[in-house]
Amino acid sequence: MNRKEFLGKSITAGLLPVMLNGFSLQAFADSPLVAFLNKAGNEDRVLVLIQLNGGNDGLNTVIPLDQYSKYYSARTNIAIAESKVLGLGTAPSVGLHPGMSKMKNMYEEGKISLVQSVGYPNQDFSHFRSTDIWLTGSNSDEELDTGWMGRYLDTKFPGFPSNYPNATHPDPPAIQIGAMISPALQGANMSMGMSITDPNYFYQFVTGTVDPAPNTPMGHELTFVRLVAQQTQQYSGSIKAAVDKATNKSVLYPTAGVNTLADQLKIVARLIAGGLKTRVYMVSLGGFDTHATQVAVSGTDSGAHATLLNRVSEAVNAFQDDLKLLSVDNRVLGMTFSEFGRRIKSNASLGTDHGAAAPLFLFGAKVNGGIYGKNVVIPDEPSPGDNLPMQIDFRAIYASILKDWFEVSDADLSSIMMANYPIIPVINTSASSLREMQANEIALLSNYPNPARTETTIQFSSIGGLVQIALFDGSGKEMMMIVNEPFTYGTHEVKINVSHLAEGIYFYQLVNGNRKLSKKLLIASK
Repeated sequence: MNRKEFLGKSITAGLLPVMLNGFSLQAFADSPLVAFLNKAGNEDRVLVLIQLNGGNDGLNTVIPLDQYSKYYSARTNIAIAESKVLGLGTAPSVGLHPGMSKMKNMYEEGKISLVQSVGYPNQDFSHFRSTDIWLTGSNSDEELDTGWMGRYLDTKFPGFPSNYPNATHPDPPAIQIGAMISPALQGANMSMGMSITDPNYFYQFVTGTVDPAPNTPMGHELTFVRLVAQQTQQYSGSIKAAVDKATNKSVLYPTAGVNTLADQLKIVARLIAGGLKTRVYMVSLGGFDTHATQVAVSGTDSGAHATLLNRVSEAVNAFQDDLKLLSVDNRVLGMTFSEFGRRIKSNASLGTDHGAAAPLFLFGAKVNGGIYGKNVVIPDEPSPGDNLPMQIDFRAIYASILKDWFEVSDADLSSIMMANYPIIPVINTSASSLREMQANEIALLSNYPNPARTETTIQFSSIGGLVQIALFDGSGKEMMMIVNEPFTYGTHEVKINVSHLAEGIYFYQLVNGNRKLSKKLLIASK
């Protein structure tokens, strides 16, 4: 039985003594204390998945400079000039496409883990089937009805959607920006995610506006129907509340509508900073099926693929900058992926055909950084059908995220992934993790004077993001919400007036990410 089940079952039997940092109190089933305790959970970490639809050409994305002559010979009409490749200072044998300068800088700051040659055995070159394999985590010869993230979320939201949302889980388990919800989020009963159709709809949703309709009786009816559809979405309240608590701070986002990936990530950053406890977000960018005119006639460093990679680089960099300014960057891990790569040789249409393995990127403040896997090996005279072989199974990346980011148990990991895969050390699991920060910083929640008569100052530490501090009396009744807003990383103070409170023993509790810290407050006679 876990802690929440114990609390729920024990409290229904009657009075329950609860110890919080040595402070004893009494609580009943309907006490606000119980809801406050249960609300915190360990939902501090967020995964943002960026799907590059169409099959990204990995060989023009991550260029093997140690085999440049073979690379150039294999795709003379689309190869990036060696002088324009963005060399990586810590890995001189590897370079990035010139459109990815911002991600190059992130790599050299240690905020990107580049994983080489990711794929799966017995590649299926169909967009639909390969996408399905990536999203469900299946073998190439099996079909699954659940997604890899859906199976994980099932362990955190048992029985979903029955009895959800609720006081403990008021927010959607996953959110996708797009018209369709990804199979990756499919759980045992139904999808674990909700869809925000597009950025324009999102801003209409949170402001209560809709697209204009004709000024006719039928137009008025249409407007009404649209409003009702928005208002009846299960999670509208919690999403709007999160939006109201945070505003994007980065000035690096391009003008709205210019880079659709950046538009999507901008929404995600705002929801995370606003305290939404959603664990997984999915966004996407299409156009990577570059059979023809992948590059411009005027130069191989421009054209369709260059534009796409520039948008990815620009969007990811702006998003990471925003997360840092919003003080939530330690909580967020991002990953790019595409259903397959492209062939080694280019075709006669200035493009590339469906291939096998390709690199992917993980990014964030908590990645280990660097390159995982070896440079691709290009044959001396590749044929038109030759592919870059897989080095790392994509499911090993999934397993690594579940194990080292979401801290999934070995038993659950085996059940979710339905096999055992090696853990790739792409995520920093050192003592700077949030779990250990909690133990190290617990002494930084205090107040003075204590006992207090008319006012007291609460000093607290924040790991960044939404901070809630509530004051309770000895029976567990919430007296006031002292703090409910985002704070930057570090130590802060807030002064409260207690002159209206009766003499006695109180306690206050801080919730910040996965931290729940409580301290006693004595109020003396005036």
